[in-house]
Amino acid sequence: MATEFDTGLPSVRQIQVLIREQNAVELKLMTGDVFNGIVVWQDAHAICLSVDGQTVTAMRTAIAYVKVAN
Repeated sequence: MATEFDTGLPSVRQIQVLIREQNAVELKLMTGDVFNGIVVWQDAHAICLSVDGQTVTAMRTAIAYVKVAN
């Protein structure tokens, strides 16, 4: 059974703003790995970043945090 993508959630809306504005972000995984890039897309299960010309897809359950890079 598919999980519905709830666009009413504040976290989903915040990521949509990052996609629209093409803000650079820092994404840290629960493993401690850190990626810096631009959010390309999101769905109910994952977030995809463009990092140095390559795509990195992170499962939402593996993400510790996403923040706007300084």
